[in-house]
Amino acid sequence: MGYDVPTPIQEEAIPILLQGQDILGCASTGTGKTAAFAIPVIQKLMHRGTKSSKRTIRALILTPTRELALQTDESFRNYSLYTNLRSTVIFGGVNQRPQTQALSRGIDILTATPGRLLDLMNQGFIHLDEVEYLVLDEADRMLDMGFIHDIKRIISHVPKERQTMFFSATIPEKIDDFARSILHNPVQVTVKTNDNKIEYIDQCLYYVDKKSKSTLLVDILKDAASDSVLVFSRTKHGADKIAKELTRHGIGSETIHGNKSQAARQKALQNFKQHYTKVLIATDVAARGLDIALLPMVINYDLPEVPETYIHRIGRTGRAGHTGVALSFCEPQERKLVNSIQKLTGRSIRKLTA
Repeated sequence: MGYDVPTPIQEEAIPILLQGQDILGCASTGTGKTAAFAIPVIQKLMHRGTKSSKRTIRALILTPTRELALQTDESFRNYSLYTNLRSTVIFGGVNQRPQTQALSRGIDILTATPGRLLDLMNQGFIHLDEVEYLVLDEADRMLDMGFIHDIKRIISHVPKERQTMFFSATIPEKIDDFARSILHNPVQVTVKTNDNKIEYIDQCLYYVDKKSKSTLLVDILKDAASDSVLVFSRTKHGADKIAKELTRHGIGSETIHGNKSQAARQKALQNFKQHYTKVLIATDVAARGLDIALLPMVINYDLPEVPETYIHRIGRTGRAGHTGVALSFCEPQERKLVNSIQKLTGRSIRKLTA
């Protein structure tokens, strides 16, 4: 995979997990978190062997979104390429037949979103009574999305004798209480990410009125040397409007948001990663957990209303020590949002003139 040096979360988490301890990890996407839990899980599954002749689910990874589930499963497949372990992924919004067929052949590692997992458990396709390793990834996002009761129901079907790994970008009190209710004497590992995530990002701001935003975006994209630009829209309707405007000016783009089918979202993401499409326009929910290597530029067409979302958005670029550019469009009435963002990040955003 070309990894030479472990990231801070990997360096701290891997030894703890190899010793069999539970972990409460505070780390965002882009910190190497997936490898931090996947590598020890794969090693331990290989060394322990199976309890029965038929493959059963021995590692369960819960994630909040379909995109993150797919990426996590892809990581497990890559890391376990030269082992005999089998993994698969399940999520809603698509036909369940290919997923149930993969399950029926027997798997060791299952990555799942809570809703589809419960659905297939209720239908009798999935049994969790031999799970040895349970991972909750982006737990704060799962709770924000209302999955808490689903997660509790799922955990009630997992053996109490297990190793649990709980990862969250933030650990407010309600997350901490929930984590400690399902963890056994956990070791807490915190990787400070806000500074690291934006350290290599050149943050710039344009003050622009609403009707001029599309013209400014077209001008920037026509001048941009980079062949990959991720644009954030606050709404699904807004994302589609931006795409139409770009098409009118001969700029190829695709959108990913909640109204798109899973197949369409995955196709758009692959086209973007492979540079067939220059511009990907996304809403925050659809973009959660997107891992795009060497993405040079992010544009906030609409400023997010929550400052933490800004850090998450611009953190799509400037990853793993590479540089990146984050441009934000600010309408006159949104100056308070900019102040909140600067207060959170502890640094000012450079002003540009259109």
